Amino acid sequence: MDLGLRQKVAVITGGSRGIGKGIALSLAAEGCRVVICARQEATLQEAAKEIQSKGAEVLALALDITDPKHAPTLVNETLARFGGIDILVNNAGGNRRGAFAERTDAEWDEVLALNLTSHVRVSRAVLPQMRAQGGGAIIFISSIFGRESGGEGLALYNTTKSGLISVAKIMAVELAKDNIRVNSVAPGSIRFPGGSWDKRCVQDPQGMAEFVKHEIPMGRFGTVEEIANVVTFLASERASWVSGACVNVDGCQSRSLI
Repeated sequence: MDLGLRQKVAVITGGSRGIGKGIALSLAAEGCRVVICARQEATLQEAAKEIQSKGAEVLALALDITDPKHAPTLVNETLARFGGIDILVNNAGGNRRGAFAERTDAEWDEVLALNLTSHVRVSRAVLPQMRAQGGGAIIFISSIFGRESGGEGLALYNTTKSGLISVAKIMAVELAKDNIRVNSVAPGSIRFPGGSWDKRCVQDPQGMAEFVKHEIPMGRFGTVEEIANVVTFLASERASWVSGACVNVDGCQSRSLI
């Protein structure tokens, strides 16, 4: 299926590894010109080379989106190179797992800045360009734990991920008149080399096998590519009447009814 994305400009935050890199590769395969940003220069350049090997034009920017100065930098550098922004994928994120009573103000500030505030700031920064060109697509990478509890130790993570789903919905309502679609994607447990689930599988293969057996009805961890495929569809005009949605991609792992 031709998704009609050729020559579109896609910006992916946290695009140097894992889900972010997978999304960049998927959009590149559809003909997008890709901008990736991340904090680690070496990892970023490795990802850029991999994406370029697929024949895509790539701009790799080493910056920290939690720094308020870097949102306009990301947008301005993209416009200087490619002249527009059609797609924004807010993917960067992290966690500080642990009991609510033990989490400090500094940890709350850190995770809120990375998982939520930075994406609000970058989204706000792309709006003038998207409005000027007549539309665009913004996608937030949330989590099934933004839709349900997921257990103990996730107060920081769940708060920020549910915040992404909420802000995406309100943005979708407000920006519909500008032909800017806004959606969120809620991955389940995704395994990729070096990721948290991969590390757990290496450290405790039997425990993780039991986890999959009891928690994921489809019987396996998800892949980066399976998240990227859904994001790429949502970024395209094939999803032209999809806005304000949160799409689970989880192998039936989540228990929420909505």
